[in-house]
Amino acid sequence: MKLFIIKIGGNVLDNPEALKRFLSDFAQIKEPKILIHGGGKIATKIGDQLGIESKYVNGRRITDAQTIDVVTMVYGGLVNKQIVAALQTLNCNAIGLTGADGNLIKATKRPVKDIDYGFVGDVKADGVNTVFLHALLNQNVVPVFAPLTHADGSILNTNADTIASVLAVAMSKIFEVRLIYCFEKRGVLMDVNQADSVITHLPKNLYDDLLTKSVFADGILPKLENAYDAIHSGVKEVLIGEATDLLKNTGAKTEGTLITL
Repeated sequence: MKLFIIKIGGNVLDNPEALKRFLSDFAQIKEPKILIHGGGKIATKIGDQLGIESKYVNGRRITDAQTIDVVTMVYGGLVNKQIVAALQTLNCNAIGLTGADGNLIKATKRPVKDIDYGFVGDVKADGVNTVFLHALLNQNVVPVFAPLTHADGSILNTNADTIASVLAVAMSKIFEVRLIYCFEKRGVLMDVNQADSVITHLPKNLYDDLLTKSVFADGILPKLENAYDAIHSGVKEVLIGEATDLLKNTGAKTEGTLITL
C-alpha cells in the first residue's frame, strides 16, 4: 500500500491563501498520508514581538532556552493547530503531533562541537514509533507533525525536512512510500535564475555529476541530501516540487523533480 509523506514549509505557510489551497489539495488525497510542517518565519516574527532575537549560524537557528519556548509555542501550538483545524473543515480527520506525543520520534540533543546549537535534536529512523504511527493511519487519522522532537525530558527543535526523511525511511518497512517536499519553486533547477529549467528526473549518477559542477544553489542542497538519504534507506521515490502541483505529484505523471536510485 502507498503512503504519502508530505513536507510543507516556507512561503506557503506564510501565505494564508496559498496554505488554504494546499490543504484543500492535501485533504483530497485518498491514500494514507502524513504531513510535516515548518514555520521558521512565523517563529521569528513572534519572537521579535516578544523581544527575543533570532540568532543563526550558517543559516541554522541557534535554539537557546528562550527560543525553544518560542518555537514550541509557535510550531507545536499556533501553526500546528491552525493546520489541524483547517483540515477538519475539509473532512480530513487530522491530529497534531510532536515527536514527544506517544513517544513518536525520539532524538538526541545535538552535541556541541564548533557551535552550540542549543536545544536542537538529531533524529534517526530507529527512533520512530512505527507501531503507534501505523495504528493511527489504520484508524484513518492523518498525523500532522510539528518540527519538534524530544530527549531526556526536553523538547528539541528539529529540521522539518529531516523529520520527513526519517519518517519516510521508518515507514518504508510497512508501506511503499513517496516522500514529497513542497515548496515555492517548480522543482530542482538546472539554473536557479531560470524558473522553467526543472530537472524532471534526478538519478544519483546525474546528481553526483551536477554536484561536482556546482549546479545546485545552497538552499536546495539540504533537501537533496535528505532525499538521497531516504532513497538509500528504502524509500521508493522522493519528489521535490511546487506546492500547487501536490495532487499531480501523488499520481503517476508527476511535475517537479523525481529522485530515484
